[in-house]
Amino acid sequence: MATSNKEKTYWPHMIVGFIFMAITLGYWTIKSASSMPVQEVNMYMQKYQLVDININEMIVKKEAFDRDFSIELLNKKVIINEDNQHSKRKKFEYIALNQGNNSFEFSVNAKTDRSLDNPKVSFLLTRPHTRADDNYIETIKGVDGKYTIKDIDVSKKGRYVIQLRIDTADGRIGYYERDAYLN
Repeated sequence: MATSNKEKTYWPHMIVGFIFMAITLGYWTIKSASSMPVQEVNMYMQKYQLVDININEMIVKKEAFDRDFSIELLNKKVIINEDNQHSKRKKFEYIALNQGNNSFEFSVNAKTDRSLDNPKVSFLLTRPHTRADDNYIETIKGVDGKYTIKDIDVSKKGRYVIQLRIDTADGRIGYYERDAYLN
């Protein structure tokens, strides 16, 4: 006599459910990861990959520049951050920016008798975590060691970084970097 097995098995349904769940979670992961913006770091006013490859040469060139010259930002209000007086955090200074148009004047001072012969000077005002608001000027002409940048529009409040790069004819590179805020 034949017996009939009327027990149902659910394992094929579970396998299909797990496959469907894995596909759904994979799609969700890819969609959420691709919607997050990836911002490149512009340390030393170059892409991170170039800095990573050439950092040793860049440090040597910067030290050679710093031995003979200094870069100074002129006519800007410096504010000392003293928000938390009881903290062990070090106080820091930043440059106060104005709402709207800003101008920057840099002075390159010689420490020795060497002079800058036709340097290539570039300027960047950037926000630390985005490149959407970058103000980049590739070539700045100077007069008697003074370099002036005019009409830089700053509208969004928050932290900025002022950067100046000087490439000399003999291969030295000078960098200036300073935090700035628009309150």
